[in-house]
Order: sequence, then structure tokens, then C-alpha cells
Amino acid sequence: MTTPDPAAYWNGEGGKRWADGHAHMDATLAVFGTALLRAAAPQPGERCVDIGCGTGATTLELARRTGAQVVGVDVSQLLVELARTKLTVLSQPEVEFVVADAATFPFEPVHDVVFSRFGVMFFPDPVAAFTNIRRALAPDGRLTFGCWRSIADNAWAAGPLAAARPLLPEVAPPDPHAPGPFAFADDARVRDLLTRAGWRDIGFERFDATMDLGATVAEATAETLRIGPLARAAAELPADVRAAIAGRVADALASFEAGGRVAPPASIWLVTAR
Repeated sequence: MTTPDPAAYWNGEGGKRWADGHAHMDATLAVFGTALLRAAAPQPGERCVDIGCGTGATTLELARRTGAQVVGVDVSQLLVELARTKLTVLSQPEVEFVVADAATFPFEPVHDVVFSRFGVMFFPDPVAAFTNIRRALAPDGRLTFGCWRSIADNAWAAGPLAAARPLLPEVAPPDPHAPGPFAFADDARVRDLLTRAGWRDIGFERFDATMDLGATVAEATAETLRIGPLARAAAELPADVRAAIAGRVADALASFEAGGRVAPPASIWLVTAR
């Protein structure tokens, strides 16, 4: 359930699965992006960096709000190529997409805002990464990112995993701080990491919403087996086992079906710093 080699994962099967469903994922994560943009409050004329930009949805929105230069950075060549295709139909010449690791990219200290929607939990050395990212900012620049709170606070991930557990291979309990989606669940740890990396005025705001997985239980089940912790845990299992897992997950997700959507609870941290 962790991602020990983020670049390999996002340039491999993980990136391909995300790319295949990127429109749905952008819609699913839009509520969190909106909350993060509120926290970041980008102003007209402010230059921004979008860490882990994926296919560029938040990058383009930052550019729309600021009218200034925005650089989207992601380790996935596949996702960045998709992001670049959007520039062929949109008139936003101030946007640039770069395939790079934000932990080591030679940023210039000219940006007002560093922003990330779920793109910073995968660094093998978070202190080194956030130290490097800090170099992207001009004096008084600011950081805003979103990260998942604990898996127990995120039924969209915990429910399917619990349902599938009897059919998953037995593995040692993962290191909760290893690179992965829930690596920054502990706010005290994240505060310490940022402090050691030279950040100040660090703040955390809990934001609760729902994770819209689809219009039907079948669609939501397919989504949990395509993206997320269960998808990684079950990726290489035989087809018959995956089918049995799908049945269990469908039963677990049925209780979250309402109003024509399947939307389990989700919870994140909105993290800010200077």
C-alpha cells in the first residue's frame, strides 16, 4: 500500500491507470482542489509552482486565477504529456509543464506560491524535498498542499481494503511513514518535517468531504480496483481472486450509495506554511 519508488510507479502501471481515468479523477478530486485553492488564495499576478501536477487540472486553474506564470512539475512523463495536450486547445501560454522530481529540480526563487493537491506524500526524504521546494519561493512566498489524513478517517479507502483483506496476501504491516498516500496523516510529524526543512508559520486545517467514486456500486467498485490503496494491493492477483474481491467491495460500498452517487467519507489536511 506504499509507493517505495514513486518515479517508477507513476511512470509505470500506476501512471497508466491514472491517465486512463484522469477525467473521472479530476472530477472526483475537484472538491479538494477547490478547498486547497481557497487556502492558497492565489492573487492576480502571482507566479506559482504546482507540485505533482498530474494532467494539469490544478495548474491550469492556478493560471486562470493569477494570469501569471505557472509551472507544473511531475515525475510522470505520461501524465505530463497529457497535461501538455490541454495547452494545444487552451490559450494559456504562461503555463509550462516539466517532467522532473520536485525534490531535486533546480527551482529559481521567483515564485509566490507553491501548491500541491496530493503530490507531496511520496518523497523518500521529505526534509530534503521540502528544503529544495522552499528554494522555489521568493521572499515571503507561501506553501499550500493537501494530504490525506489517516486511512481510518477515509472510508473510501478503508472500507474496500477491510472488505478485501481476507483475500489479500498476508504481508508485514507497512511503515505508516513510508512514501505513499497516507504518509502525512500525522500532523505533528509533518509539522516537524517542515520545520526541519526551514518553513515557518505552519498551519493545519481539517477538511472533510466525500469521495465520489461513481454513479453505481459497480462503477465505484471498479474505481477502487483501478486507483488507490486496494488497487496497488490487488494489482497482481489472479483474475478469479480479483473478481471475488470485487464482490466483497461492492457489498461494502453499497451502504454509501445515495442520490445516484456512491460517495464514502474522505478527510484531508490543508497545510500552509511560509
